[in-house]
Amino acid sequence: MTNLRFKVVEEAYKRKPLEVSVPVERPSEYFGKKVFNREKMFKYLPKDVYEKMIDVIDNGARLDRNVADAVAAGMKQWATENGVTHYTHWFQPLTEGTAEKHDSFIEHDGKGGMVEDFTGKLLVQQEPDASSFPSGGIRSTFEARGYSAWDPTSPVFIIDDTLCIPTVFISYSGEALDYKAPLLRALHAVNVAATEVCHFFDPSVKKVTSNLGWEQEYFLVDEGLFAARPDLLLTGRTLMGHDAAKNQQMDDHYFGTIPDRVQAFMKELEIRALELGIPCKTRHNEVAPNQFELAPIFEETNLAVDHNMLLMSVMKRVARKHGFRVLLHEKPFAGINGSGKHNNWSLSTDTGVLLHAPGKTVEQNLRFVVFIVETLMGVWRHNGLLKASIMSASNAHRLGANEAPPAIISSFLGKQVSELLDHIAQADNGGLVMMGKQGLKMDIPEIPELMIDNTDRNRTSPFAFTGNRFEFRAVGSEANCASAMITLNSAVAEALTDFKRRVDERMADYVQRPEYAENTGHTAKFHAILDVVREDIRACSPIRFDGNGYSDEWVAEAERRGLDVETSCPRIFERYLSPSSIRMFESMGVMSEKELVARNEVKWETYTKRIQIEARVLGDLSMNHIIPVATRYQSQLLANVEMMGRVFAAEKVDELSARNVKIIEEIARRTGEIERLVEELVNARKVANKIEDEHAKAIAYHDSVAPKMDLIRYEIDKLELIVDDACWPLPKYRELLF
Repeated sequence: MTNLRFKVVEEAYKRKPLEVSVPVERPSEYFGKKVFNREKMFKYLPKDVYEKMIDVIDNGARLDRNVADAVAAGMKQWATENGVTHYTHWFQPLTEGTAEKHDSFIEHDGKGGMVEDFTGKLLVQQEPDASSFPSGGIRSTFEARGYSAWDPTSPVFIIDDTLCIPTVFISYSGEALDYKAPLLRALHAVNVAATEVCHFFDPSVKKVTSNLGWEQEYFLVDEGLFAARPDLLLTGRTLMGHDAAKNQQMDDHYFGTIPDRVQAFMKELEIRALELGIPCKTRHNEVAPNQFELAPIFEETNLAVDHNMLLMSVMKRVARKHGFRVLLHEKPFAGINGSGKHNNWSLSTDTGVLLHAPGKTVEQNLRFVVFIVETLMGVWRHNGLLKASIMSASNAHRLGANEAPPAIISSFLGKQVSELLDHIAQADNGGLVMMGKQGLKMDIPEIPELMIDNTDRNRTSPFAFTGNRFEFRAVGSEANCASAMITLNSAVAEALTDFKRRVDERMADYVQRPEYAENTGHTAKFHAILDVVREDIRACSPIRFDGNGYSDEWVAEAERRGLDVETSCPRIFERYLSPSSIRMFESMGVMSEKELVARNEVKWETYTKRIQIEARVLGDLSMNHIIPVATRYQSQLLANVEMMGRVFAAEKVDELSARNVKIIEEIARRTGEIERLVEELVNARKVANKIEDEHAKAIAYHDSVAPKMDLIRYEIDKLELIVDDACWPLPKYRELLF
């Protein structure tokens, strides 16, 4: 094992960057090369079919089945010209990944031969085995039928020789078994609600779009080192490992020069992503060693979610080509930053207005205030549910540590926006004047004037306003963004719907008193909107927090404010089944109570299995890797003490062997403790495994199994410091990270 570890480390350091074949075209020219986008549709579809497809995509028109055959024919022609031989319905089941079953274009020609064919029926619908995916009891083995159905709003793309068709995935009885179906419903709900509110300010608005710009953080580890760590291989994180003497404390990795091997990987990844229509914009070193980030330009939320899921898959393939493994786990290494996937979210109109951006007139700023406040209302009412939407066994390790926001949902607005809302709440109508970016001149003549945003940044805030959008920072790097976006858009849709109803009622009241409007110089509509906004500013004030989210004082203050401060992952999932959550999802037409119950069964079961796998891996490593190595080194020390007794006088032996004896005793104590804790861990698993209810089983794993893993790790990490480095079997943090 020793030779293997040193050999793997040596090979990792010797590995050179791969040469990347860069297209001769500029990125703007090969962008979307492998996507059946509008340009391809215009070229390969009849004019009337193209116009119908655009109506479906832009206006939500229902897709006519008669059009599907013509679309399929155009897609097939484009695909075969690009060497495609297969097609697949690409969907996002509740496994947190994607799924695909490839079928060839081959069909019988009726004459004993074969033809290549692809019909509208094959494009629109397929039947995956629904019982083989997580369904929370909606589908059983004897009820296997499920359907995948084409989502025309997300363009078809090519991976290798396969035409990939984005689809929803539903059961035979119509329940959603994926993330895309409820996401599309949530986006429809927020579109309807936001458009209605926009009509208070601009009746010409026909559509409101939810936008998402994600920031994907990840670690890269040399493939050889990865393979030599069974815990990384099987769980995605290191279950043991002492801090390196140097990790991120010097802050020298963040935005530093990108290593050559990583640069080559990033270059090829960007080329593949751009060909698939993923608008990559930013790449850089993140805070922790060997941690990096990729971020695209924002897109419509459904497309952005698809692109993120696709990118994570492409990342893994490209990384292996370059001798890396991508770690998407939220906390692969203890003691340094974990990885998130900040979700930058906003709403915009078909008239080109960003609804979370301040305007230049009183009316425009009132609209800005309305959408800021109603977003906060949605977050305030459902802060526990929003936390549940981003919670997982892996993200629980990250939240509240090293720049990650705490497991308490609050919103940072910044001084200027906070003061604006406070002025309005205090009935100061003049407070509707919003300052734009301010100039800052430095005492260095060569430096131009800087434009300072109207809000600072707060890295400890889970839901921060950043000038024209909100940044949902608590989303985990491994997660499907759809989970957070389903909840956020549904919550905001509910808040906007309630706001519209109350404004209409207040307007009807003011219409009965026209003299009030005459005396104040404002319309009944203006007064009604302002009155309801004032009520909501006061109501949602507990969610606003601009301070240090890491402080102990904040936990106590958050609980006093009525915010959800639960930290147990299985118990946080319970928020999906609270009466307010069920009412919101059902009233917005996003998910039924049956679907919510089923999804929670999947969440609890997934949590249990993740901890179960980690516990089994840790037990195996402890007993078959760590203890044998530690006792082998202990035997070497014992032999050394014995040999010294043969050479030196008794009084001299005590003096010379004191250090070795101390280490021998410590190894005996710690290996004994590890054996005892592993036995307790196994017994705790056995007890938990007998529990039939998935909810109770997940709680048992959280309360009884997971804590013992931390105790075992502590003992192993102490052994790592005293066992001869030449004996230690697993690559250490200094080797994995540097």
